[in-house]
Amino acid sequence: MSDIHIRIEGRAGRITLTREKALNALSYDMCLAIDAALKDWAKDDTVALVVFDAAGDKAFCAGGDIAELYETGTKGDFDYGRKFWRDEYRMNARIFEYPKPVVSFLQGFTMGGGVGIGCHGTHRIVGDSSKLSMPECGIGLVPDVGGSLLLSLAPGRLGEYLGTTGHRMTAGDAVYAGFADYYIPEDRWTSLISALAETGDVAVLETAAQKAPESALKAMQDDIDATFAGETSADILTTLKTRDDAFAAECLKVLLRGSPLSVATTVEMIHRLRSSTTTMRSALDLEYRFTYRAMEKGDLLEGVRALIIDKDKSPKWQYTDGTVPAVAVSQMLQPLGPNALSFEED
Repeated sequence: MSDIHIRIEGRAGRITLTREKALNALSYDMCLAIDAALKDWAKDDTVALVVFDAAGDKAFCAGGDIAELYETGTKGDFDYGRKFWRDEYRMNARIFEYPKPVVSFLQGFTMGGGVGIGCHGTHRIVGDSSKLSMPECGIGLVPDVGGSLLLSLAPGRLGEYLGTTGHRMTAGDAVYAGFADYYIPEDRWTSLISALAETGDVAVLETAAQKAPESALKAMQDDIDATFAGETSADILTTLKTRDDAFAAECLKVLLRGSPLSVATTVEMIHRLRSSTTTMRSALDLEYRFTYRAMEKGDLLEGVRALIIDKDKSPKWQYTDGTVPAVAVSQMLQPLGPNALSFEED
């Protein structure tokens, strides 16, 4: 497959995203290929670890390829999207639960679906070009691919902030927020990957790691905790409106651009995951409840139309006054019964 290069080099299973012109956006076929390789290598004693990297310097993976989702969804066919998310989430869980070290090198943009393959392994590497984010609310989705779990575990109220605003994290931010483990200058990555393949030993990463740059998010923590602690998105918006400062003004501007239903559901999801004994599978199950309904009952198709297809940047969201009834959020997160996400092989 021209979009992805999967092979074994020495002791390493290598997965390189090669869809550089599309910022290595993840297609359905790429998801299936990754999952199949991971299944094979888990049983292969010659493979000591797995390495994810990507072609080009602009992006590790700028998200999922949603063109096909939009094309099928606008025709009333929601099954393709549901199948895509189901199989993608299974692959995300496999990475998180993998019995061998999984190393990812996250240059440039790592967004949405890129977080799902790049931020669930055991050794997540960032450098000076790294920009990580979960911008799904902007197109009528919610942070998914297991990202909701990472958000729920982030310090203080960073999860609510990052999940609703899509704020782009630098290398220092990503380490601080728990989306990455090591800061290593990017000019060392090629030699490190060679060493991993030769030795099958992740100890070379700890030797090469340097102190992460200062995190702007850390400096913003007090403001974030003070403004994003509300029980609902409406509470957060109310708090932001009472403040007269640049931070609150910027947050308000961004939040009001996103889908109100997505913003409200994101806050609820993070609260549920934070307040329970959460696993990756339970987070993915909760995400799938939303994405299963996202095209039929949510704002996804309108968000994709406005931001990606027509690019008029004027989506006609539901609940445009920002007041989202609690029942609307509950309906998006109701259990799916027989359609629930299963992690058993078909």
